[in-house]
Amino acid sequence: MKIEDAIQDFLNYCIFEKGLSDKTKESYQNDLDVYALFLKSRGITLVEDITSDNIKDFLKERQDEESTTIAHNLTVIKNFHIYLVKEKIVSTDVSEFIERPKLRKTLPKSLSVEDVDLLLDIPLNTPFDYRNKAMLELMYGCGLRVSELVSLTMNDIDMTNCFIRIVGKGNKEREVPLGEYAIEYLNLYLEKREALLKGKNCNQLFLNNHGLGMTRQGFFKMLKGLLLEKGLNPEVSPHTLRHSFATHLINRGADLRSIQEMLGHSDISTTKIYTRVSDDKVLEDYNEYHYRSKKEQ
Repeated sequence: MKIEDAIQDFLNYCIFEKGLSDKTKESYQNDLDVYALFLKSRGITLVEDITSDNIKDFLKERQDEESTTIAHNLTVIKNFHIYLVKEKIVSTDVSEFIERPKLRKTLPKSLSVEDVDLLLDIPLNTPFDYRNKAMLELMYGCGLRVSELVSLTMNDIDMTNCFIRIVGKGNKEREVPLGEYAIEYLNLYLEKREALLKGKNCNQLFLNNHGLGMTRQGFFKMLKGLLLEKGLNPEVSPHTLRHSFATHLINRGADLRSIQEMLGHSDISTTKIYTRVSDDKVLEDYNEYHYRSKKEQ
């Protein structure tokens, strides 16, 4: 069977049988098109002729790329070859014993408590100031992803019971407690929200200057402006606030399982990376404050 035909069959299977999203399908297609082009350059046009060495050579050719990119390439290729065996197009999975590259986990950056206080110190003059203050208090106070923040609707906030309902990755729902700061500034914003609506009917919690729902791009632009205004690192991203939320909780003794639940991590190992951030702070404090951490010169 021709490789191009097999790829198309595999993508159709992913869409109709596995419910693959359009975005993921496009990502799979790009990876497999590059794979097919490589195989064609080696004179291989039929799936029956692909060998394990071909896959290894393909990965070697891409070794200068990020390990996460190579790992994604290999995952897609493995899924493709598993499908070929499942459908009895070939008899052997030639990708079975090829190991994934080891991913180097980088510690997430976080802001200090002082920098968070500076960022959140927003004078409240215009309705946009009230909105920006409420958004940042909510993002930091609840550890939200930016996509989760801008997707919030008026129905997702429960002021009576002091929690917020989040629809996260994979449409998984979770509830996160609202702190007093978040509640206070949400209430103040809601008093000004009508002015931002401009007579329109929009159920999204946070609105832009057109009376429509706030977008990711709009939030990025607002955050960048505040960072520059306050002399903070302009490279700080919305995700930095989420990292800061988790790191500050860890540093003050919060339970890892509770943080996992609030962040919406399906696997505790994803949350554990924040303990490494905390461990770095422990080492830093030890070296700075313990009188026998260093020998006299």
